[in-house]
Amino acid sequence: MRVLAALLADIESGKYGPGDPIPSEAELCKAHGVARETARRAVRVLRERGIVETEWGKGSRVTSAMQGADTLGDGSSDQQHRSQ
Repeated sequence: MRVLAALLADIESGKYGPGDPIPSEAELCKAHGVARETARRAVRVLRERGIVETEWGKGSRVTSAMQGADTLGDGSSDQQHRSQ
């Protein structure tokens, strides 16, 4: 899912830090040329992994718990993979 990969890359690079809002579903659709459901699914995966929090009517923000989070979804942190 390229939207998810792009968001993860932006978060991991520091483009979006703890507390920063990520683009809205509409902005993600426009930027990546995907359907709204695809953008929604990417944000849902980030939310399920604890990487973003969504507040109805206010959008999604990167959580402060992002440091060392399981961004790859395989039970390890991204930092572990970088050190290998």
